[in-house]
Amino acid sequence: MNLKTRYMGLELQHPVIASASPLSESLDGIRQLEDAGAAAVVMFSLFEEQIRNESAAFEHFMEHGTLSFAESLSYFPEIDDQPAGPDAYLDLIRRATQAVDIPVIASLNCVTAEGWTDYARQIEQAGAQGLELNIYGIEANLTISGQEVEQRYLDILQTVKAAVKIPVALKLSPFFSAIGHMTNRLDEAGADALVLFNRFYQPDLDIDRLEVSPTLKLSQAGEIRLPLLWIALLHGHVKASLAATRGVETSAEVIKYLLAGADAVMTASALLRNGPGYVSTLVSGLSEWLHDREFDSVDQIRGIMSHRKVKNPAAFERANYIKVLESYK
Repeated sequence: MNLKTRYMGLELQHPVIASASPLSESLDGIRQLEDAGAAAVVMFSLFEEQIRNESAAFEHFMEHGTLSFAESLSYFPEIDDQPAGPDAYLDLIRRATQAVDIPVIASLNCVTAEGWTDYARQIEQAGAQGLELNIYGIEANLTISGQEVEQRYLDILQTVKAAVKIPVALKLSPFFSAIGHMTNRLDEAGADALVLFNRFYQPDLDIDRLEVSPTLKLSQAGEIRLPLLWIALLHGHVKASLAATRGVETSAEVIKYLLAGADAVMTASALLRNGPGYVSTLVSGLSEWLHDREFDSVDQIRGIMSHRKVKNPAAFERANYIKVLESYK
């Protein structure tokens, strides 16, 4: 059975990638993911806020642009408490790329132009085989237009692409008003891969303490629907690789994403719930499904249920809206 796939120019033994999580915060964790059978590992994100020696531009941004963060600074952990600065992160990349045979993809989340370019270059020099841009932001400034937000994504991508030669993936927000148009612009700007979609962790309200409380819940299988829809719509229309993330609990979700047109499927929640060894369960489930239906490779099923190839494309569109509503019993 040929499970090989290509993602952002990298040849992988199969489509299942361990996405950014605490499991990739150490060399031992990355080794465990390789031993479990992960095709590649996305390292935990390096946040510019974690870096102690900020530039003057960063300090200015921190003082004047707090509302543009995904979460307000009032409930960010203190910088001194953060687990990894750039030196430790870069050292982990160096050691990991020497210790494992699978691709190590770094993840970067910055707030200044200097941060994106400087740390992208350092990550490349440390040996990462790819870079995922985690542009994490909920625009709380009510005067900022959607066009300005979109342009920020494009500017960051183009700036980083000009600074490095390794492939660059962009983890997309699901909140653009015209996702298809935005993905086309990012594709034209040179994105090597698009990851659908970022899970923006919104805070909760503690009604006893009257405080804003940061919360984290692992994804559930039901969250597959939105990225599944857009991967099915985008397949065959962009040159960039498409990676699916969110809602992977079993091999069924992996298979659905591939049928829709994904080149790779990322998971973190399933591995945090079940341990790194669960990668092999996902991969074996995919292999068994292909064998039972007499498919010889992943390539044979990729996109066969995408918008372009499914018998009834209206199933992805408004025409199916009433049927969905009527399906509830």
